[in-house]
Amino acid sequence: MVKKYTVLFLIVLMLFPLGMNAQEIQIFSVADFDLKGSVKSCLVSTKYGKEEYDFNEEGLLSKSVTRYNDADYDITYYKYSKGMLLEKRLENYRDNVFDKSTSIASFYTIDSLLNLKITEKIISYNKEFLDQYEYFFKNDSIFKIVHTNDSGIDETFVTYTDVKGEQTQTYTLSGVVQKTVRTSVIKEQDSIISRNVLTRKFLDGVANSALEENFDGADKLISSTKFFRNPKTRKLANVETAGFAYDESGVLSKIEIQVGKVLETKEYIYQFDENGNWIKEIITPDNTYKTRKISYYESIAEVKEE
Repeated sequence: MVKKYTVLFLIVLMLFPLGMNAQEIQIFSVADFDLKGSVKSCLVSTKYGKEEYDFNEEGLLSKSVTRYNDADYDITYYKYSKGMLLEKRLENYRDNVFDKSTSIASFYTIDSLLNLKITEKIISYNKEFLDQYEYFFKNDSIFKIVHTNDSGIDETFVTYTDVKGEQTQTYTLSGVVQKTVRTSVIKEQDSIISRNVLTRKFLDGVANSALEENFDGADKLISSTKFFRNPKTRKLANVETAGFAYDESGVLSKIEIQVGKVLETKEYIYQFDENGNWIKEIITPDNTYKTRKISYYESIAEVKEE
């Protein structure tokens, strides 16, 4: 039972946006950063700043640093137990001084005796209680989110409908729809050929924005369309469409973005290391670039050979 819920917990926290007002809980792995193999750390440099990522030997993100300049940076620490997230600490530094007033910590507890329940408590570094979220599951699906803070208690309910292979998740707060997520999957002989996800967000019960995404059988994003409510027609209108292409190794090679009558095309050129991870990305025609410095854990085979 514990192993089953561990896997569910990881899947939910990586893929499921939990609640309209909740801090989005996520567990990140090496793959989420377009990396593969036994990556230990990755330093990303751009003209805007630097980002640093450290991973544990299981491939889970253990530390991330965003550097705006030498004196201003944010550090996030992740602590796990048996693959489950226990703590997430966000520490902010300005002028090389730790800013306790804006730094927060999240603590997670998992109760899996009956149905799975995950509790998240968010506390400031001044030891002030900020928020608590309780996520309730039934039959491996989340069905209720309870948010508690100084303003009171809110309950968001999640319901599921399945019509002709399309599953829709509906988030309702105080009887008012907040968000819907409709997923359509096309299969051939139990293999997924494509997946379409339409996420709509509501304001006062009226659809205010939407995002439609199409994925291929390898779960790579092929296209996306953004919609926003037109105040004159009072309907959702297409404001941006994007198409994504990949090379034979599965790396992003081109993006085409259509906004109105304007079409913008960006192409991506890479240099790779011996492990197949890119270490330099050049985007044309802007001629902007990113570089990555990647270090790896020693594999068991390499240790034995020594």
